[in-house]
Amino acid sequence: QVQVVESGGGWVQPGGSLRLSCAASGSILSINAMGWYRQAPGKERELVAAITSGGTTNYAYSVKGRFTISRDNAKNTVYLQMNSLKPEDTAVYYCHADVSRSSISRYDYWGQGTQVTVSS
Repeated sequence: QVQVVESGGGWVQPGGSLRLSCAASGSILSINAMGWYRQAPGKERELVAAITSGGTTNYAYSVKGRFTISRDNAKNTVYLQMNSLKPEDTAVYYCHADVSRSSISRYDYWGQGTQVTVSS
């Protein structure tokens, strides 16, 4: 099995910063893309940022220039540095990992989610 565990959410005032972390562990041959998604109340889950094993990144337009995604391949960990946070960034943030468990098996795994609340 594979476990994906997030940490680092919480409450912050507008303009503040938070850093999310996500570690994948278990029966892993390699991890392809890792990413962060978010879901606000009454809205669909949306991609925030993603990063490939080679370091190529992709960001939602709404977070470009404010959020930075990075990863440590040796630790199977991905980070999301969130700066200049806005109330509209309030959501549950989910970590996603595209995991190869063997040369012929590849699965999507999700974390349990971590709440980020931006308010004054």
